[in-house]
Amino acid sequence: MVYKKNSRRTDKQQPIDPNYAHLQPQAPEIERAVLGALLIDKDAFETVCKWLTPETFYLPNHQKIYSAIRDLAMAEKPVDVLTVTEKLAKMGLLEDIGGPATIGEISGRVATSANIDYHARILAQKYLKRQLISTTSDIQTKAFDDTIDVDDLMEHAEGRIYELAKRDIKQDFCDIKEAVKESYDKTMRAYSNKGELTGVPTGYFRLDEVTNGWQNTDFIVLAGRPAMGKTSFALSLLKNIAVDRRIPSAFFSLEMSKVQLADRLIANVTDIEVTKIANGQLSDIELSQYDSNLPTLMDAPIYIDDTPGLSLMELRTKARRLVREHGVKILFVDYLQLMNANGMHFSSRQEEVSTISRSLKGLAKELNLPVIALSQLNRGVESREGLEGKRPQLSDLRESGAIEQDADMVLFVHRPEYYNIYQDDNGRDLRGMAQMIIAKHRKGATGDILLSFKAEFTRFENPEYSALR
Repeated sequence: MVYKKNSRRTDKQQPIDPNYAHLQPQAPEIERAVLGALLIDKDAFETVCKWLTPETFYLPNHQKIYSAIRDLAMAEKPVDVLTVTEKLAKMGLLEDIGGPATIGEISGRVATSANIDYHARILAQKYLKRQLISTTSDIQTKAFDDTIDVDDLMEHAEGRIYELAKRDIKQDFCDIKEAVKESYDKTMRAYSNKGELTGVPTGYFRLDEVTNGWQNTDFIVLAGRPAMGKTSFALSLLKNIAVDRRIPSAFFSLEMSKVQLADRLIANVTDIEVTKIANGQLSDIELSQYDSNLPTLMDAPIYIDDTPGLSLMELRTKARRLVREHGVKILFVDYLQLMNANGMHFSSRQEEVSTISRSLKGLAKELNLPVIALSQLNRGVESREGLEGKRPQLSDLRESGAIEQDADMVLFVHRPEYYNIYQDDNGRDLRGMAQMIIAKHRKGATGDILLSFKAEFTRFENPEYSALR
């Protein structure tokens, strides 16, 4: 910051905050520099408004002055010494801040607004630190209160910290040239690797043809009624990606324990019925199969988390660490409706699920990888008749229309055979088959894909060619 000659200071910095017995994070000189820059540069407000609110300023007088500047700027009126002085007078605050002389002094101390963006970020960081101090102090006080349940306190603490973390995420706009260059680079990479997928391969050739693999930043919803095989399909994808192709993957299971998931994966890899694996009733041949195939699964880069009632904050923290420490390229969440947004207050469950859905999409963008979330469907499917009636629809997504809105792709797992429907409209045999219904695809085509379902191995497979005719 550049200042003119020393002049009288009208604000006195409080050395100690009595609430915490420590000097609160603050930068009064930078606050004055920012306010001064706003008074001399008509375009400065647009530069800093994304970082600053009146509460960002530590000194009460500075909060009042910035409020007046913000009101003028939002009303598209000039911002200068005279207009701000007049605005403060109309607000009845001019004498509170020390009169017109204070405004003149602040303006006179700054010669340029060149560094205002950098200074505004410093103030935003100081404000966030003060919020963290206030939040943690509140949590500490509640921790001494024996009448408060510790689980409730953990939810409260997690929610408060999560809200602060969300509030601190800011992203500026970019010039179109930057976006076009990224698109060009992506297209050229795909062009030079003709025939290769641009995303994480699914292991199912027809699905890869439509999706070109699971794409980074995409939020994919895998939905279906109970007994359709959602989790089996997700685990088959996990096996194809992590075991067959050695791509690091993470699976967050809110419904099944890690041992149950391991049983299913072992069945998938060894061709041994999952019930035999669970109860240990293996023949000598099966035991040999088990022993010979198990190392392949044990060495796979798969990371499982079976925390019940996983919260958004926990998922975000763990996912970041998995990406940073293990290079994870894809996340699975089983399933969305079992998650919670701890500590945050909602008027309905639908509102909470909407928040979870938006957060999962945000996580996919933040970590630049695909997030596949399993989702339940409501009972509307059961009340409808016939082949078409039993097909899931986007309106069947349970508890929130926001899931459909936020998802880049919605994929339904549907087994007509479950409803005693053995043939489709084209006369194809549907026994032992599953329809993968791509109901929404933001980047490509929709439609149906047939896969074979081996229930005893909880495995989905590419079908024989004859099944597709």
